[in-house]
Amino acid sequence: MRTVVDLTRCQGYAQCVFLPPEVFEVHGDEGLLYATAVPDDQVERVRQAAAACPVQAILLGEEVSTGAR
Repeated sequence: MRTVVDLTRCQGYAQCVFLPPEVFEVHGDEGLLYATAVPDDQVERVRQAAAACPVQAILLGEEVSTGAR
């Protein structure tokens, strides 16, 4: 699965970091680093992280090609 974070929407709440820390990482005060290719064993956790994002800034799978700007 592929993932993209819309950094114009991301507000730095860092809710995504708690579920799959192997995929999402906060760098510095508010910078978010993330892996675009999600390992198979982390897919469900990334789905949960996307659902937990208060501003819905995480796009997954098919959404990546249609919703990312």
